[in-house]
Amino acid sequence: MTDQGHHRAEQIDCLIVGGGPAGLAAATYLGRFRRRVVLFDAGESRAKLIPITRNCPGFPNGLSGPDLLNRLRQQALLSGAELRDEAVQDIKRDGSEFIAAGPTSVRARAVLLATGVVDTLPDIPLATDMIRGGTMRLCPICDGYEVIDKRVAVMGPLKEAVKKASFMRTYTRDLTVLATDGACRMDDCSGPLREAGIRVEACIPNSLRPLGEHAIVVLSGGATGAFDAIYPAMGCRTGAKFGIDLGATCDDLGYLIVDAHQRTVVPGLYAAGDVVNEINQIAVAFGDAAIAATDIHNQLADTNHGFRH
Repeated sequence: MTDQGHHRAEQIDCLIVGGGPAGLAAATYLGRFRRRVVLFDAGESRAKLIPITRNCPGFPNGLSGPDLLNRLRQQALLSGAELRDEAVQDIKRDGSEFIAAGPTSVRARAVLLATGVVDTLPDIPLATDMIRGGTMRLCPICDGYEVIDKRVAVMGPLKEAVKKASFMRTYTRDLTVLATDGACRMDDCSGPLREAGIRVEACIPNSLRPLGEHAIVVLSGGATGAFDAIYPAMGCRTGAKFGIDLGATCDDLGYLIVDAHQRTVVPGLYAAGDVVNEINQIAVAFGDAAIAATDIHNQLADTNHGFRH
């Protein structure tokens, strides 16, 4: 970005990147703190795919992900935050401030990254439709309660799939691991796994399809398996790139490392929500947002000469 571009950038207190629960909740807090806050939303929040969640505190009858995001957007706007439906292309340091470039540019004294994760899914054309229909589910902590006593499969490399399937035993005993790495010999399936009653089958992951209210997949032997719900256990990609480019550190899984105030090692740079290595929960995102926004406000109020670490 040229110096001339820097000069044209609007001056704000805090830039938030990401329009999911963490980013929008932080925008509400900072707006209510009477800070000039701009949130850039590329429209890629993982929460958009939630067909219904009954795991969000305060909504005993549940609500959809899009409904939740709409409510959060309304609250942020009413609190004075500015929301821009734009993707940030680049963020650079300029002294003690940050310059963010996109369709529009801003100069901010603080940045909060709420850029989340992107799940790795089977390479099939109807994956999003299956998630919205509930035959493919992403988070057993969020919605394992919804599949009590149903026929459930976990798909992925054997080691990771077994971990998620073991967690699912809280909800159902009808569990199958669909191994995508071919590692389902009997000696791989012995011991605690067999004792837990979890079946193991090798599968062809890209054969996964919806069939009415069920998910079907072709097993390696040619038979077809049918399930009420399938949970992928194929990993994810974190949205940590902006943080890494600015000098923040990550753990071995690629999540941004923060302290108790959601601060990264870069002064003025914060991270909240799924991009931080916590359990990926809406309630956790809200908590991260409240902590980060309050610390950002206090740091801005404490000094006019940049952030302290």
